[in-house]
Amino acid sequence: MLLEIAGLRKSFGAIVVADDLDLTIAHSEAVGIIGPNGAGKTTLFNLIAGGLAPSAGRMRFDGRDLSGLPPQRRCRAGISRTHQIPQPFENLTVFENLLVGAVHGRRKSEREAAQACGEILDQLGLLKRANVLAGSLTLLERKRLEMARALASAPRLLLLDEIAGGLTEGECAELVATIGEIRKSGVAILWIEHVVHALFAVIDRLVVLNFGRKIAEGPPKEVMQRPDVHQIYIGIEA
Repeated sequence: MLLEIAGLRKSFGAIVVADDLDLTIAHSEAVGIIGPNGAGKTTLFNLIAGGLAPSAGRMRFDGRDLSGLPPQRRCRAGISRTHQIPQPFENLTVFENLLVGAVHGRRKSEREAAQACGEILDQLGLLKRANVLAGSLTLLERKRLEMARALASAPRLLLLDEIAGGLTEGECAELVATIGEIRKSGVAILWIEHVVHALFAVIDRLVVLNFGRKIAEGPPKEVMQRPDVHQIYIGIEA
């Protein structure tokens, strides 16, 4: 297994945001996560990426205990993430944004990193925008840049946080095709998404969270047919 999570718990006083979570992700696997707002989805990403420290439980990445590892060391180990709201360095160019991730995430020379950045920009359809300031990009371009920056650190596990939100149907289809290509390259994907049809186009397995607990897991269509998932996620009884 690439990622192994067991008994993961995070609380802020009496408020429990991750409640005894177990999760595994295999090499090159794509796993989706859904759940209502406040279910603990982004908290889980913050725990995996190192932005938050768990209250209990353990996480192992490729056999290595992640306890106490700061975000930058997890990134260099092969864990990279995007954010719901893209967070580029707006006063740097698109290319410079990637170069930061490639140099510091891959720990390569600037020359080696530059070649890798060019290839990623080409893959993400941003090559023609390489010298444009990131702050001037459209929403779709900013979403693509968010993924490109994550890929610049050469991850083995890519955490996608609602990357399809706010896009038109056509833009969403373009993004899904790109994520599919990333997955085919061997990168494992853990994807939080409310745009379920986009998620289903890529993932192998679906996990449903509610109030920090995992309530369902399995093949996507089977999970979505469960009455408890309908009631909690969709708000209707099935």
